[in-house]
Amino acid sequence: MRQAFGRLPAARPPLQDAARFTGGGAALAMTTDAFVVKPLVFPGGDIGKLAICGTVNDLCAAGAHPRWLSVAVVIEEGLDLDLLAAIADSLAATAEAAGVEVIAGDTKVVERGAADGLYLVTSGVGELRDDARPRSDRVEPGDVVLVSGPVGDHGVAVLAARHGLPLDPPPRSDCAPLHEVAHAALDAGGMSVKCLRDPTRGGLAATLNEIAGDSAVRLRLDEARVPVREETRGVCELLGLDPLAVANEGKFAAVVSPDSADAVLEAMRASPLGEGACAIGEAIGSGPGTVTLRTSFGTERLLPMPSGELLPRIC
Repeated sequence: MRQAFGRLPAARPPLQDAARFTGGGAALAMTTDAFVVKPLVFPGGDIGKLAICGTVNDLCAAGAHPRWLSVAVVIEEGLDLDLLAAIADSLAATAEAAGVEVIAGDTKVVERGAADGLYLVTSGVGELRDDARPRSDRVEPGDVVLVSGPVGDHGVAVLAARHGLPLDPPPRSDCAPLHEVAHAALDAGGMSVKCLRDPTRGGLAATLNEIAGDSAVRLRLDEARVPVREETRGVCELLGLDPLAVANEGKFAAVVSPDSADAVLEAMRASPLGEGACAIGEAIGSGPGTVTLRTSFGTERLLPMPSGELLPRIC
């Protein structure tokens, strides 16, 4: 679809979570996203909270301080008004917690059966830092792969809620705005934070494969070091899912120069949303852009890019 918009340069830069540009002399980042999660409310969040978190986190991944958002609302005829009010309150509370202003919006109503309850579309603008430049094409051999906490929680929580799985306690989404932990990492590492990404659809597997491809490096993870909650792992085993390919909405993956990895980890762990941060692998050399996983049996296997959409309607 990107090929339809204008004449793209032959050596186009890799796609990022947000676009960088200059407006009025200021260095800015902008992102836009649509949210069609089902169900609208799930343990740990709802579509309103999700929309703010997803937009804020994409801006942070670009090295920007999120500032302003717009929200467009598509409402299906017959949606319960109390539910709509609760989601609007959640959206507003999450924006306030993330320190962003919702400065524009729009509302449309479509006929019954045309929108599955409620869709949200958000756009966000942030101010870029001048002391950091996280990009997926800056990774070099020797760099260290970090993750801010346990992976796979969001996708499992939405899936369990959608299908009414009788789990006690039910899995909870990790949905959260990550501005504090992201900028703590950038404060500590600056330009040595080569890449910062929120592993949403496709999970950690998709995100790291994209980074490896954009930087033409080989990434190797240690399976025993990748944090996964036991309840999340159990649901994944039950349903035949790989937690590394399941979506997150409150975690960051970072690739950092080895001489700054300890300082960045310490800064991330000082934030409540980064307490579980750990190093899970490294870039071990140049190559075709692959990710491998060193298993608990001492073997090594390819961690491929997830194919298709294993868990639709999770964001």
